[in-house]
Amino acid sequence: MNLLTVENISKSYGEHALFSNISFGVNKDQKIALIAKNGSGKTSILNILSGLDSPDSGQVNYRKGTRVSFLEQEPNMDPDLTIEETIFASDNEVLKVIANYEKALANPEDAEKYQLAFDAMDRFEAWDFETQYKQILSKLKLDDVSLKVGLLSGGQKKRLAMADALINRPDLLILDEPTNHLDLEMIEWLEEYFAKENITLFMVTHDRYFLERVCNEIIELDNNTLYPYKGNYSYYLEKKEARLTQEAVEHHKSKLLYKKELGWMRKQPKARTTKSKSRIDDFNDIKAKAHQRRKEHTIELEINMERMGSKVMELVKISKAYPNKPILDKFEYNFLKGERIGIIGKNGTGKSTFLNIITGTDQPDSGKVIVGETIKFGYYTQKGIKIKEGQKVIDVIREFGDYIPLKKGRQISAQQLLERFLFDRKKQYDFVEKLSGGERKRLYLCTVLIQNPNFLILDEPTNDLDIVTLSVLESFLMDFPGCLLVVSHDRYFMDKIVDHLFVFRGNAVIEDFPGNYSDFRSYEDSAVLESRENKEKEAKTEKKSWKTEGKTNKLSFQEQKEYNNIENKIKKLEEKKVTLQNKFSDASLSGDEIDKLSKELQLVIDEIDKKTERWFELSAIVEG
Repeated sequence: MNLLTVENISKSYGEHALFSNISFGVNKDQKIALIAKNGSGKTSILNILSGLDSPDSGQVNYRKGTRVSFLEQEPNMDPDLTIEETIFASDNEVLKVIANYEKALANPEDAEKYQLAFDAMDRFEAWDFETQYKQILSKLKLDDVSLKVGLLSGGQKKRLAMADALINRPDLLILDEPTNHLDLEMIEWLEEYFAKENITLFMVTHDRYFLERVCNEIIELDNNTLYPYKGNYSYYLEKKEARLTQEAVEHHKSKLLYKKELGWMRKQPKARTTKSKSRIDDFNDIKAKAHQRRKEHTIELEINMERMGSKVMELVKISKAYPNKPILDKFEYNFLKGERIGIIGKNGTGKSTFLNIITGTDQPDSGKVIVGETIKFGYYTQKGIKIKEGQKVIDVIREFGDYIPLKKGRQISAQQLLERFLFDRKKQYDFVEKLSGGERKRLYLCTVLIQNPNFLILDEPTNDLDIVTLSVLESFLMDFPGCLLVVSHDRYFMDKIVDHLFVFRGNAVIEDFPGNYSDFRSYEDSAVLESRENKEKEAKTEKKSWKTEGKTNKLSFQEQKEYNNIENKIKKLEEKKVTLQNKFSDASLSGDEIDKLSKELQLVIDEIDKKTERWFELSAIVEG
């Protein structure tokens, strides 16, 4: 069943044409990814599909009654609303029924209003829907629905926008870089959710593992032509290579035919018969094909890195903490030449703080950072480039240098470097404010590299970069002879370029893992499986021990009543624990308030342990 038809749409900004006369369709249950270079108009296409923008020409037609949700790259939400209010602000009719029911529950004295709300819940079959939306909020770790949007981090806002989109149960979900700002745990949950759910998707993403495991079709926009591939990312790579090979063969044939026809044309045939005129027209087509050049640049980074001495960098008992949030605790490490370290961990565990301490933009509470005399940092931060009004692309990079040295004594100018990073001569004299988000990131990367560092530090370098640029960056980093320290949620990227990982577990726990991300994931999965098996063995042992102590296999009336209620009590205690933990994020808490919260949290944790132990005991009697 066709949900969406796009017919001959075009979009330009001034003289710059993004795309023209492109057409495609989206059918039910398709999971489609749109791939294109930065600046090709990917986000503009998504905005047109979602109704936030309109094409200069052409039409976008939806099947009647199709519900559409759009997850923007940078969600725009009211900072004064709570998480719950943001969810209920949706146009979804079922959500409004649930909201009315919850208001009625809060005012039980109005029996008539409660009955109307209750009947509406039945009529709209909202009971299951309520359970599902609460499960989605829980999975996305948005348990405290009373938090205001203005207090949320970038990752939390992205999760809230995702929850809002999923809860609306759209027929078509449009996603613009859904994995940006999410930590690896969230990305893997989202990946699993989309892979198993019967949901129609149309997305733009640079996450190649996500493309591999979620998408069943890929559309590539290349030189204003759409190429569909009915398969995942691996299939796309294979078929694209075959297409490019075939194009190269046809291009070679066109050149040979062009030479032959050129010889014929030079003879200036006198008889302008219909046949010869047709041949002349054909010649012009052949000439156009023969002279066609793919607007594609291969980036060859041959930067001649500055010499690195024997002393690189040593971290001596580094400690750093925020109120009730330890980041580092006497952390020590001695960096060696050529080390390639990836940093992973949940949002808020201190990854960016760690990079800031190393580069001197933040100071540790104690300990010291000893940097070798020959070390020259290149620091690519999440903040990106600062735009100055009226500044052109070429001017931005020249602020950092006019050239960089290449191997064998050669040099490359700032202009040539920009060309290698897909900025043609015309684009170099565009104003920076006209660039897309991905193009700005690409320009920022150039400003870091032109300084010729020998210790590269990259904080989420893959955000907003297209797949072509990512492949180029990976190739460069694989050949980079200096030290590399990178924070990234892009698993494909990490697998290719790092040798080992710093795993930030939270509460100042940092593990040094010898391998890339896939190695770590396999190790973690096996550890979880082993832990589960051990718990099952312990439970069986405990059950046997309780049985040998003369326990009967039948619960008393009071024990049965306790057993029926204990799981619900544990669940409520867990919810109370999460609520208390979230309160610690309030920077305005005084020392006394923190102490009071800590004692209250400990009491809840002790009660959970006590109830859980009792549940095991009662379960063993029931099962025995």
